[in-house]
Amino acid sequence: MGKKRKGSWDWIYREVKRIPRGHVVTYGQLARFLHVPGGARTVGFAMAGCPSGQGIPWHRVVGAGGRLLPREPYASKQRMLLETEGMTFKGMEVDIAAHEWKPSKSKAPKTKKSAKRSRAESKFAKRRQV
Repeated sequence: MGKKRKGSWDWIYREVKRIPRGHVVTYGQLARFLHVPGGARTVGFAMAGCPSGQGIPWHRVVGAGGRLLPREPYASKQRMLLETEGMTFKGMEVDIAAHEWKPSKSKAPKTKKSAKRSRAESKFAKRRQV
């Protein structure tokens, strides 16, 4: 019973843990950044199944335009948690312009395949110049 399930959402939760206090990211932005198959909807499923007590700041992931998408009582809890982090709201939406987090892509080391591909691309470019 204690086996880890395949198809877990841990890879999404790791990225959510990187969102700093006082910032938010939308489901769609997170999906595009992580290249999630199924897009924002899949990220939404992952966040809905977020385990409690593991330090995953689920409240920092919001809908498009900063909308709070969970149903009550979770929407009120999300708003309260965001307000304690200093977020400002416009009605029921987070002020995305002021609090949006833009993740930076880490520089991954080149793999053998990518190194081969870049050499092939440079050979192709040299041929075109001639």
